[in-house]
Amino acid sequence: MEKDESINVLGEPLAVCGTDPVTGFFRDGSCNTCAADQGSHTVCAVLTAEFLAYSKYVGNDLSTPRPEYGFAGLNPGDAWCLCAARFLQAHDEGCAPQINLEATHARALDIVPLEVLRKYAA
Repeated sequence: MEKDESINVLGEPLAVCGTDPVTGFFRDGSCNTCAADQGSHTVCAVLTAEFLAYSKYVGNDLSTPRPEYGFAGLNPGDAWCLCAARFLQAHDEGCAPQINLEATHARALDIVPLEVLRKYAA
């Protein structure tokens, strides 16, 4: 899998999103993506309790540990590369978390308009 160019939504080099826990489609700490990333894990979010509850409600439980997959579960304040469509869905439902624009991959713009992303800039 070849990574797309590491450029953020501002047209600059992509910053690291989070390393504790390590995030990203490639588990490299950045919201890098490629053609195989069907979920477009490109939006670097700072998770909130409200968003984690919403995500669990819509079927993607990010907070429950899953040791069989080496996943400790996420907590409010963790930085995580979200699927762009899930972020947009949370925005539409009024519970989107803040994001780090510098660490949000330009491919997020294929799904989420820049003006929406800017509303949640940390």
